[in-house]
Amino acid sequence: MLQFLKSWRERGWCEIDADTYAQIWQRYGGSVATHPAVVERLAGLAGIPVRYLAWERHGELIAAVPCWGRHLALSKDVLKKTGKRGLFDLGNAEIILPVAEQAAIPVRQRMRYVSELNAGAISTLREQPEGLALAREPEAYSKKFRYNQRREQRLLEEAGGVLRSMLDFSPTEQAAMYADLFQRRWGFEAPGKSHLQEVFALLREFMTGSVVFLDEQPIAIQVLYRVESPKWMSVEYINGGVDPVQRDFSPGSVLSFVNTQTAWAEARALDKPLRYSFGRADREYKDRWCNRVPVYQV
Repeated sequence: MLQFLKSWRERGWCEIDADTYAQIWQRYGGSVATHPAVVERLAGLAGIPVRYLAWERHGELIAAVPCWGRHLALSKDVLKKTGKRGLFDLGNAEIILPVAEQAAIPVRQRMRYVSELNAGAISTLREQPEGLALAREPEAYSKKFRYNQRREQRLLEEAGGVLRSMLDFSPTEQAAMYADLFQRRWGFEAPGKSHLQEVFALLREFMTGSVVFLDEQPIAIQVLYRVESPKWMSVEYINGGVDPVQRDFSPGSVLSFVNTQTAWAEARALDKPLRYSFGRADREYKDRWCNRVPVYQV
């Protein structure tokens, strides 16, 4: 029975190696969670081999998917079933598979939060009840909203607050700051706390964003990963932490404003649209920053 289900899932697909998957991703693009290096490194951390599949049409490979059995690679469900729940945190990351536009190919591996960019390319998708929260363009915010954000940033800086790049710090320092501020903000440990340093080291080349300091102490941090595709740029906002004692300065809001503005500037310098995902559209604060867009599942 298991062999039959595997044959059904992979019908029409052929096995490829990691290098070929990377070539297909570079041709058609993807997101943080499907980037070849992210998949390879986090799967290696988990000790779960990845099986790469591709779809061929007229002698050309037009789609690829990295698999953990019947699931997309890096699946939370697989981590949970193998006793590795919370090993790493990608939040509810937007999934963009490297697939040619309008390919209409059947993907049968289980996955959630699949991008609208794949909606015309994958025939087996169905819309999820939840939406995805994607940051608005800077011009889409009201003048009042932008004024208030700049005012909050100015007040913070006048009080001695500074913003420093995440990459100014080592993975060990990043992990310590994030674990502390997450605990302060939410009252429980950051997901994957025991492996944060290792994960941050593995994904360092994709990290972006800033950290807010006041009186030489970190007071707000966000874990952001950035990848560039041929036709767009993706930023994944995984999670964050804020010192609630400093709530009067709105450091979390200031950080969201600075990080999104910086990402938009980078994307526009590349002449590419930006997909800056806040994950599932499940919190009121995300509506301040984002548009809700459809998202799909298999």
